[in-house]
Amino acid sequence: MHPEKVVFAFFIVLAFTINFAFFIGDTSDPSHHQVYELFAAIVVNLIATVLKFGERSQIGAVLLATSLVADLQLIVAALLWGWAVHIANIGLTPGITASIVSLAGAAMMANVISVVLLVIDTVRFNR
Repeated sequence: MHPEKVVFAFFIVLAFTINFAFFIGDTSDPSHHQVYELFAAIVVNLIATVLKFGERSQIGAVLLATSLVADLQLIVAALLWGWAVHIANIGLTPGITASIVSLAGAAMMANVISVVLLVIDTVRFNR
């Protein structure tokens, strides 16, 4: 077993699960979505992105692309949250919350693709 592959897979799966934890719940209810979960999702996704820079295969390129998409979606969600709460002072209305959760859902789909590609690459490697 290669420890670096374990760490790589760990962060890919962790990025997906934390993103899912933030996404789950009523999309328009701010109490179902915590800012700390969004922050954790961003941090773990960024770590997973950095780890994907080491992959030199075609699947590695697609893994990096999915990670960059997830990072972009989550960062835009955080910026929207910050704008609504701190700049516009409108707070987390149901519409703003739904937009933030939708962006996190889009990031989660990118993370699903990463996990599926990781599983495919693992199965293909072992044969």
